[in-house]
Amino acid sequence: MRKKITIIGAGNVGATAAHWAVSRNLGDVVLLDVMEGIPQGKALDLLQSGPVDGFSCSITGSNDYKDTANSDVVIITAGLARKPGMSRDDLLAKNVEIVKSCSEEVVKHSPDCTIIVVTNPIDAMVYTAFKVSGLPRNRVIGMAGVLDSARYRTFLAEAIGVAPRDINAMVMGIHGDNMLPLVRLANVSGVPITDLLSPEKIDEVVNRTQHGGIEIVNHLKTGSAFYTPGLSAIEMAEAILTDSKRVLPCAVYLEGEFGISGCFLGAPVVLGSGGVERILEFELNDDEIKFLAKSVEAVKEQMTATGL
Repeated sequence: MRKKITIIGAGNVGATAAHWAVSRNLGDVVLLDVMEGIPQGKALDLLQSGPVDGFSCSITGSNDYKDTANSDVVIITAGLARKPGMSRDDLLAKNVEIVKSCSEEVVKHSPDCTIIVVTNPIDAMVYTAFKVSGLPRNRVIGMAGVLDSARYRTFLAEAIGVAPRDINAMVMGIHGDNMLPLVRLANVSGVPITDLLSPEKIDEVVNRTQHGGIEIVNHLKTGSAFYTPGLSAIEMAEAILTDSKRVLPCAVYLEGEFGISGCFLGAPVVLGSGGVERILEFELNDDEIKFLAKSVEAVKEQMTATGL
């Protein structure tokens, strides 16, 4: 039997995630949205690309959560997107109600699923899904680190003049201005970036990574990034559906790891059929600990603001 993936929200991120999912032939996809006709139309359009792209899975558009029943993975993208002048926190009050409603319906029809949250502000929204769904922490995770690390790797590759796939680099912490692009561990096929770039250039790359989302928002004017966020969510879903034990940075509920408890924060995890199967904990230096503390403070403020 093929795996089943539900994507909630048929906007740019959700539709793009659906595209990546069927293109990789990961399983049957349900694209759900409250807007009648939108998920149906986009799903039908994607379905008709099967003969050209070569995938054989199905994709269905729906406005009814009953069609999502028995999903293996549910990706929540529903919510308002940022516009110029808005912070991720500006979206919190409105999006918390959306994610709360989605999470309630998800567990009603797919009690054994793993939830991946993409809606911003991600760290607060994944906390919302966690509290409302009642699922264990290994089965509710946030997409942020994969996206932020992809941006970090892209900017480093541009600066060094190498293929992005040869950059090994990771971002931890909040999905926001206080995220922590790890410089100490970043390398090009094992060669430290500190041997290849000046401190000034590294600082420039780190700053651009921390503000990578708003850079795109300012270009688009009426929306935010969707190609890489959609693919990042599917990268996580694929690791879970194929039990591939990928090590990916995700927003995960910490219970003492890195000396942090009681909040969702980006950290490297092993993703497999059990969702988050392990958090890869390693020793941070003093500067990294101090910077990560800023993330914790910001995330806990967001968590309080959810009212949950």
